[in-house]
Amino acid sequence: MPILNVQISQGSSALQKTALLQKMTQAVVDSVGAPLASIRIVLQEVPPEHVIVAGEVGKEMALVTANLIEGRTDALKAALIAALANAIEQATGISTQNVRVVLYDIPKTDLGVAGGRTALAAGR
Repeated sequence: MPILNVQISQGSSALQKTALLQKMTQAVVDSVGAPLASIRIVLQEVPPEHVIVAGEVGKEMALVTANLIEGRTDALKAALIAALANAIEQATGISTQNVRVVLYDIPKTDLGVAGGRTALAAGR
């Protein structure tokens, strides 16, 4: 854990998308201390005609939903939000002004981890 789903506007190159995944992974490691082996990120591209930002259809944007095992402090969550927004801007050029991050705290009993066990049973 963490598990992130990232939606970005279409148009980034393959190199930018690879850089995005790498930078976001490092942002999670650096900001909340998550072990590299536990991080999962799924990237989805959204056609411009399927996006509206501040009334403007097709405006570049990024939306991150991050599922975290409960228990992180507000300060760590704020650091994660900032680190993810910066990683997106650095990799794709999408302004942090158009990045949104939504965090969900998942109870340890409600998350399956390696081996098909709950996070609680795995001692997380």
